[in-house]
Amino acid sequence: MKKISDYPKQRSLRRHWLYIVPLPLLEAGLLLSWSSGFIGARFSISYAPALLVVFWRYMVLTLLLLPFVWKPLLKTSARVLLTNAGIGLLAMVGYMTGVTQGIALGVPAGLAALCADLLPLGMAILAAAFCGERLSTQAWSGLLIGLLGVPGVTYDVLDLGAAPVWAYGLPVAGMLSLAVATLWQKRSRHSQTMGILTHLWLQCFVASIAFAVIEGSQRSLAPLPATGFVLSVLWTAGLPTFGGYGLYWICLRRSSATRVTTVLFLSPPITMLWAWAMFGEPLSWQMTVGMAISAIGIRMVLRAEGRKAEAPS
Repeated sequence: MKKISDYPKQRSLRRHWLYIVPLPLLEAGLLLSWSSGFIGARFSISYAPALLVVFWRYMVLTLLLLPFVWKPLLKTSARVLLTNAGIGLLAMVGYMTGVTQGIALGVPAGLAALCADLLPLGMAILAAAFCGERLSTQAWSGLLIGLLGVPGVTYDVLDLGAAPVWAYGLPVAGMLSLAVATLWQKRSRHSQTMGILTHLWLQCFVASIAFAVIEGSQRSLAPLPATGFVLSVLWTAGLPTFGGYGLYWICLRRSSATRVTTVLFLSPPITMLWAWAMFGEPLSWQMTVGMAISAIGIRMVLRAEGRKAEAPS
């Protein structure tokens, strides 16, 4: 039974801006920010080693956000801190290491991005296998249709490359790491008690430590005195990390994990639009067809999830 004192807290929570801003608007911001990460990665590799930029993107946010979160951190229990730190290691370190190291070993960027876009399907399979969650037939059909549209979008940039066979598993492992983190965050009550900004700071903090160890074991962590390096760090810290991960966790608190990750099927075409606008890469009719197919699948999943939410529990 809920205590009477709990109801003012719930009413206050519903009045929070996270619950006032329409969910589709938050998801649009998520797509714009998330897709910018691939553009930032492409831009940054011209100026510095990929993981050096990754380290500094997290370090910059750790330093900038600390004045805003140190008081809540002092009031947070060790158990909650450890839970959110573990989620951060999987979501940020596991995901980024798998994707970036796969590319560094010769996996083509388009193929690595395609592996990362398997997130909705991977998460659904993990949820069914280990959490006992079941999706409707329409939701599964929507996931598969949404996935079918992704190769159409990335058709022009797909290449098998010449990486070692085992390296192709790294982007998949990164995707599964983010899937596990998503399910852990959604199901753990300890992850829901921490404010979004504090939650994001803690994950950036543990990620900066992890990448300091990973990158520091190979080369110096000193920032490079180049404008391109500074712009790369600021871009990836601002849009993909603060915007992308921040909105990802916000949307997860507002909606189901299946809906949020399925929306990311639209990330590849938006990434291509970023590339067209910034690097002059050509657009193709395959991209339009693939985007339309993914949109149909996403629509099916959203309708299935909507009916699930409205069904009496």
